[in-house]
Formats: sequence, structure tokens, C-alpha cells
Amino acid sequence: VIGYMTHNCDLSTVIHAVHMGFAVEFLSDATGSLPYANSAGYASAEDIHRVVTVILQSRFAAVLKTAEWIDCLKTGTLPERDTIFASNQRALARS
Repeated sequence: VIGYMTHNCDLSTVIHAVHMGFAVEFLSDATGSLPYANSAGYASAEDIHRVVTVILQSRFAAVLKTAEWIDCLKTGTLPERDTIFASNQRALARS
């Protein structure tokens, strides 16, 4: 998945595709977000993009840069995928 906006169209496309049984790849440098400010608070475009990509990698998609994706295509290597549990365990180990 590539396109605009990470937290809107891209996110909903990835989740829908996973629920339909597809293995999804998300190119983080070919997507982007906007900053938001509302009654719930403020989030920069960079923070939104980073958090959504972390969430996607934890369950819904293999998140990689375009050059890494092209290398996977050239070599036949599958991109790294992750799990909610493993992502959470690594986060807990950081604290």
C-alpha cells in the first residue's frame, strides 16, 4: 500500500485487506500524514505516521521502505512480519 493519508485511507485499506485474507505490504516512505489538532489534543504528522506504522507492523502489514521492498522483489525474500505479542514484549523490555 502506498498513498495519502497513512492514518485514513491507507490504514482502512490495510485493515480491510487483512480481514479479506491478504498479506499486506506498506511502504512507509511512500505514504504520509497531516497534523491534527482538536478537542482530543494535538498530533504532528510525523507522530501520526510513526504510530500508525508501528501499529501496522505489529499485526496488519509488513512495513518497509521502497528500496527494501524492491530488494525483496529482486531476491524473492519475504518482508519481515510481526505479532502483537512480540511487539508488546519488545516495548516492555525497553521500559
